[in-house]
Amino acid sequence: MAVATQSIEQLCINTIRFLAIDAVEKAKSGHPGLPMGAAPMAFVLWDQFLKFNPKNPKWVDRDRFVLSAGHGCMLQYALLHLTGYDSVTLDEIKNFRQWGSKTPGHPENFETEGVEVTTGPLGQGVGNAVGLAIAEAHLAARFNKPGHTIVDHYTYVILGDGCNMEGVAAEAASLAGHLKLGKLIMLYDSNHISIDGSTDLAFTEDVGKRYEAYGWHVQKVADGNHDLEAIAKAIENAKAVTDKPSLIIVETTIGYGSPKKAGSEKVHGAPLGSEEVIATRQNLGWEYEPFVIPEEALQRFRQAIDRGAKAEAEWNARFAEYEKAYPAEAAEFKRIMAGELPVGWEKALEPVTQMEKSTRLLSEACLNALAGVIPELLGGSADLAHSNMTYLKGIPDFQPGSYEGRNFRFGVREHGMGAILNGMALHGGLIPYGATFLVFADYMKAAIRLSALSKVGVIYVMTHDSIMLGEDGPTHQPIETLASLRATPNLLVYRPADANETVASYMVAIRERRRPTILAFTRQNVKNIPGTSVEGAQRGGYIVEDAANPDLILIATGSELGLAVQAAAKLREEGKAVRVVSLPCWEIFEEQPAAYKESVLPSSCRKRVAIEAGATFGWHKYTGFEGAIVGIDTFGASAPGPVCYEKFGFTVDNVLATCHRVLGA
Repeated sequence: MAVATQSIEQLCINTIRFLAIDAVEKAKSGHPGLPMGAAPMAFVLWDQFLKFNPKNPKWVDRDRFVLSAGHGCMLQYALLHLTGYDSVTLDEIKNFRQWGSKTPGHPENFETEGVEVTTGPLGQGVGNAVGLAIAEAHLAARFNKPGHTIVDHYTYVILGDGCNMEGVAAEAASLAGHLKLGKLIMLYDSNHISIDGSTDLAFTEDVGKRYEAYGWHVQKVADGNHDLEAIAKAIENAKAVTDKPSLIIVETTIGYGSPKKAGSEKVHGAPLGSEEVIATRQNLGWEYEPFVIPEEALQRFRQAIDRGAKAEAEWNARFAEYEKAYPAEAAEFKRIMAGELPVGWEKALEPVTQMEKSTRLLSEACLNALAGVIPELLGGSADLAHSNMTYLKGIPDFQPGSYEGRNFRFGVREHGMGAILNGMALHGGLIPYGATFLVFADYMKAAIRLSALSKVGVIYVMTHDSIMLGEDGPTHQPIETLASLRATPNLLVYRPADANETVASYMVAIRERRRPTILAFTRQNVKNIPGTSVEGAQRGGYIVEDAANPDLILIATGSELGLAVQAAAKLREEGKAVRVVSLPCWEIFEEQPAAYKESVLPSSCRKRVAIEAGATFGWHKYTGFEGAIVGIDTFGASAPGPVCYEKFGFTVDNVLATCHRVLGA
């Protein structure tokens, strides 16, 4: 087929395909098959439906596009360049997957303008999209007024077979169906190929029926390679269904256009190869050199610039009218979308410092105090609200018909919850939190890691933080969990000891909008400790009890800080000079100036004992070779919490014995 006979639509679709082919070929790495097969549906979506402004990627009422099948990211990069996003230049396309490029191997929201969420681990993007749709529904319910609509956008997703195999997508889709999120529309690139070969090897279920059972509106496009009208009609139909999320199953051919590799796993995750690239150019009538964009195609794509400017200008006019009619609401909307906190919000936490309870109950007090002054704070638990103590009192649930609600019922879906929280945070205008038992952080670790990588301030409320949870036993008692979480870059892990430190942990978590926070809380009651400090805990580590020229430093977190204080008192009776240090957040402590860290843990005192009811891994950084750690490097046991505490050595006597060994006494 000669270039001259191609329709403008076909020319645009092939432009997407060959930018992907050429970039992958130049990088000698990548996934060309999805962009080649999904180019028609992506073109229809971006050309006819997607509302966005390439010159203002953060316009608040834009539609959100999520490429859940993130390995096919050259599809998105091609569209971003072609439609006029300034940061995705042709040079960046040529620099695909290279050091410092704006076109990394999977989409990264913090790297590339126009990329809403970080995808790659399959299925995560589906969860993110559910979170984005939840955020839109909540903000619309909260701010839209009769005759004044300022929040009105869709979330569109392209996902693949792999996404639909992953459990995280199933969890999120199930919840989306229950919530009736009508502005969530997913296009399923059903090409029946995964890395190992045909999906017939392991994935033969009827996906459409599964989504119908979830409560989704399901359609099918039989020829996603050519039938642009059917794709457009399906999207129109999906938009018309307002009480259900929509799945459009689009049958495509992976690697469409490649004579030898189309329809096979050979085009999934590797370049076509120079000979097959030539053959594909011939097969699709593509007479252009690598990275050459036909002017007619570019002009069609760049119409998005004028469309986007017009759409934003119309929205600005609507918002100006809204601002006249509802000045207080408009000011609040601008504040939350700018990520600014209300003036003086911290004062709401002051009464909590006087309370004496388990830290999970102190957390509940903090959440409810904050909810009254920070209306963008919202969240819930994975079916443990009354164990995690995360329910916001006097505030309705987020449910169909009450999207203004701020209490979320995530159900027993920890992983889906994590992915959804990321989408909620990345939408803007919300500070989301999610809760479960600390041990079940493992169920959601992939989503927590993406929170950290994506630089979003999700708050994770994790209760039942040690063997002291008791009779539920080792399946529920976290041992290695804190160590695993502390090893994650850009993730803050707080384990507060009492009311002052719990307040401090929330103050940090609320302020941190560019990194997530794990808050690990006790089931058991704790005493407030003289010497703890809101200010000190916000520095990650500080001196609780001091001694000039200490013989020994006791370091602890959480409920074990009280044990350290008791042991220190006994040692002082023996004439020892003992300092007690609380280290509730290692990450923030490590960010303090060297002089401050030295003042807390002076190098002149190498006799140190750390106490934490968890794995000893990582603690040697603070104890050194001359110190010791009272910790747990086995699984727990089923018994009452105090019995577990005693049997695993968390007693004053055992701490004293350990201190004596370190001191050589």
